[in-house]
Amino acid sequence: MSINRVIISGRLTRDPELRSTAGGMAIMGFGVAVNDSRKNQQTGEWEDYPNFIDCTMFGNRAESVSRYIAKGSKVAVEGKLHYSQWETKEGQKRSKIEVIVDEIEFMSSRNDSSSYGGGHNGGYSATAAVPMAAPVVDASSSVYDENIPF
Repeated sequence: MSINRVIISGRLTRDPELRSTAGGMAIMGFGVAVNDSRKNQQTGEWEDYPNFIDCTMFGNRAESVSRYIAKGSKVAVEGKLHYSQWETKEGQKRSKIEVIVDEIEFMSSRNDSSSYGGGHNGGYSATAAVPMAAPVVDASSSVYDENIPF
């Protein structure tokens, strides 16, 4: 058995790019910066280091979501990893791993000017988010034990 699920949260590194297939299916591409902390061996201080993750979303939801996010927007994304490889015209081999987005949740508020670089005329509220997966129930809670049907 294998599992391919990933959940990340961070800020968009660029405005979403919306395109479509020859058949008319919408494809939205965007990047998310996710910080990782490492201890600087010279100073002993913890420092943030960004990881830049490419994300792709398909279908009508991609077209709808593209109107509500922009560079700097904070989002949480759930999906699966996809590896692709190709060869350039010059004969160089290239590859990348991206997240194919199943669910996205907006984590910035409409009034969060830092999420738009100060000038996006779209907007949304956090309550208008596309829902992510159901909340995880702590296995040690008594509510969890009561819901088991056997």
